[in-house]
Amino acid sequence: MNVLVVGANGQIGKMIVEKLQKNKQHNVQAMVRKDNQVEDFKSKGVEAKLADLEGSVVDIQRTMDGVDAVIFSAGSGGSTGYDKTILIDLDGAAKTIEAAEKAGVKRFIMVSSIASNDRGKWSEEMKPYMAAKYYADQMLEKSSLDYTIFRPGMLENKPGTGKIQLGKETAIKSIPREDVASTIVSALDHSNLSRKAFDLISGNTEIKEALDQIE
Repeated sequence: MNVLVVGANGQIGKMIVEKLQKNKQHNVQAMVRKDNQVEDFKSKGVEAKLADLEGSVVDIQRTMDGVDAVIFSAGSGGSTGYDKTILIDLDGAAKTIEAAEKAGVKRFIMVSSIASNDRGKWSEEMKPYMAAKYYADQMLEKSSLDYTIFRPGMLENKPGTGKIQLGKETAIKSIPREDVASTIVSALDHSNLSRKAFDLISGNTEIKEALDQIE
């Protein structure tokens, strides 16, 4: 499967690319927005494509030639303003979904955020970000794509445990970024996750087993 990782230079994106590169069952391609990022990935043996989520749908679509699956792990980051939250987390996601449909891509995996599907759990500070995630997910669910949405809990920069908990509405807990990346890579080989959305937090079940159990 040819897999395009959108947001490949982000923390989770880089982990996804590295895991797919080692996986050998899939061919990974990185979508980034700067020339130096393209060169960095190429130096590691990863094909990289240049496109900006603030650019046109056509530009994004061009990166999807021959692509079977798209993983959207892009985000504006905590150091930017709410304008970038709208332009990247919402409009960037929407344009990527539209581009994938036009390019004939079938599989689409979205990295969202825990509680984004429940307005009652949004804090005042996080409302703009959560609203962006909510509507991006809504667009994906209404698309023709074979999607899976993961809503990770609070992200931690520590080694993964390889064990997770999936649910429609879990407690708001944490999860290492590495476990999020591992779950997404494993999800590519799970057809039982088609057109489904899950909260994703640390748990007691091995990743593959947790995904296998979904009906």
